[in-house]
Amino acid sequence: MPAVTLETLNIRSIRELELSNRRVLLRCDFNTPLDEDGAVSDNSRIAAVLPTIAHIQQAGGRVICCSHLGRPKGKKDPKFSLEPVAEALAELTGQEVLLPDDCIGDAAEHLIANQRSNQIVLLENLRFQPGEEQNSDDLARKLADLCDVYVNDAFGALHRAHASVSALPKMMIDRAAGLLIERELSFLGDLVGGAPAPYIAIVGGAKISGKIEILEALLEVVDGVIIGGAMANTFLAAQGHEMGGSLMESDRIPLARHLLKRFADKGVAVWLPVDMLCVEHVDASAATQVERVGSLSAAQKAVDIGPETIALFTSVIDGSVEGGPGVPRTVFWNGPMGIFEIDAFANGTLSVARALARSSATSVIGGGDSAAAAKKAGVSEMISHISTGGGASLEFLSGAQLPGLAALRGGRR
Repeated sequence: MPAVTLETLNIRSIRELELSNRRVLLRCDFNTPLDEDGAVSDNSRIAAVLPTIAHIQQAGGRVICCSHLGRPKGKKDPKFSLEPVAEALAELTGQEVLLPDDCIGDAAEHLIANQRSNQIVLLENLRFQPGEEQNSDDLARKLADLCDVYVNDAFGALHRAHASVSALPKMMIDRAAGLLIERELSFLGDLVGGAPAPYIAIVGGAKISGKIEILEALLEVVDGVIIGGAMANTFLAAQGHEMGGSLMESDRIPLARHLLKRFADKGVAVWLPVDMLCVEHVDASAATQVERVGSLSAAQKAVDIGPETIALFTSVIDGSVEGGPGVPRTVFWNGPMGIFEIDAFANGTLSVARALARSSATSVIGGGDSAAAAKKAGVSEMISHISTGGGASLEFLSGAQLPGLAALRGGRR
């Protein structure tokens, strides 16, 4: 299967657009975490779009950013204002960032009409308008009136059929993907087809039910898969192991058994935990005990992978595991190995992150908790690519049609 690229999708890159003296509406994903004081606590999503902003300005265009933040449910709510984002964006760019009181209306129109080339207009939270999540054509038309060119660089929102992502670009003759989306596809597109083998996937997290599609898709392209986190408990139960009081999906045991058979039929190696870090009460101060898989008492709950499993998974990642496919050339990771938010239960996840950082493979992290784990381990800079969209990356890799990408198609002339 060939790799998926902007060209194969019939989507233009921003590099192909004429931007001089034009108003460019740039859909960003500034859905950033805020601290207790309401300031941006992690500016990585803002920093990720800076190359596209710079490209627009260097080409002579005027930058109008728009984004959502949180879930204000179609109403203005001060705690979801993009004001903290505007402050962070101004600090990162060294430019004045103008924030109207709404994403449409007189204030937005006035600021854009009088915008200087060294100023950035950041429209207020799109989700203050109920039409955003309703994919309203009316809201899309009002946003279209504010610009000459539409560029989507919000990879993390591509799977949302919302007005600024889906309805709006279809109304614009000049529409394209930004540099961030171009970079995302340059890595994720290879994972769909054309990834150098051996290709290993690492899948963790709490539930199989949220990752059925990605597991089904991985069947067709990987040489081996590591399964950790609470979802591994369900697979282990499917193999007949007693998992005590561990979190698992009892109703998904038949599915897990079916998936294991499908992996075996495809000749795809599967590695599951062989030991677990266990507690009787999920609490940071709880006493921990390492137990072999199948030896858990009824009261014990698995909260992380154990030391033997860490050694096993590390050997898969570095290619030294006995009977494995060899030294991986591609590794994709999505989902933690345990409750890594609690430091006492984070060793497995952090160990996987460090092993991945040491690997010579092209390493791709599918956003979300795995990205947070890489940051916590201090190895983010050593990973080939960390996606800015957890949900979007999984849906893309599972073969789903993302509304945001579909709406950009046909922009080539």
